[in-house]
Amino acid sequence: MGSATRKTVERIETIVQGCGLQPTDRRVVREARDAAWTARQSSGKGHDGVFCGAALELEDGTLVTGRNSPLMHAGSSLILNAAKQLAGIPHEIPLLPEPVLESIGRMKQEILGSRNASLSVDETLTALAISAPQNPSARVAIEKLGALKGADVHMTHMPSPGDEAGLRRLGVNLTSDPNYASRELFVT
Repeated sequence: MGSATRKTVERIETIVQGCGLQPTDRRVVREARDAAWTARQSSGKGHDGVFCGAALELEDGTLVTGRNSPLMHAGSSLILNAAKQLAGIPHEIPLLPEPVLESIGRMKQEILGSRNASLSVDETLTALAISAPQNPSARVAIEKLGALKGADVHMTHMPSPGDEAGLRRLGVNLTSDPNYASRELFVT
């Protein structure tokens, strides 16, 4: 992304290779890449021909994944799935009703002029907080978010500014593959 020189990147690669390490030595890297592959095979996943995955390792070693869709970034799906796992909420119970997600997406596109309607992690956390007073499952999920601090997370793509901000606030350790989550160079 231009934050460091090519020489710095090459030096890091040399150190990592000298230690005999591979990116896939981290379980979250393999799981995130598998989630992206699974998204490609699933109907309703991916967005505009782009398929992204994300994975998180909980303190007890449990791996949780997320995939992108037209309504949600992979990181957003990941955080909701991790909160459900920690709270013991069945996967079938929605924390954010689909009509709410669709309404936010329409507003983003039609009023705010965004090309992408799907929710970033930051937007998803806000929507979750708004849903909590009416949805007891969302309330319980929010209470579990603090347990994500220090968790390892990997994404198959570089995070959008909204994903990066939300994940940074949650205090996770984030890595990513050097891929873009959109066919557009600039995210709006």
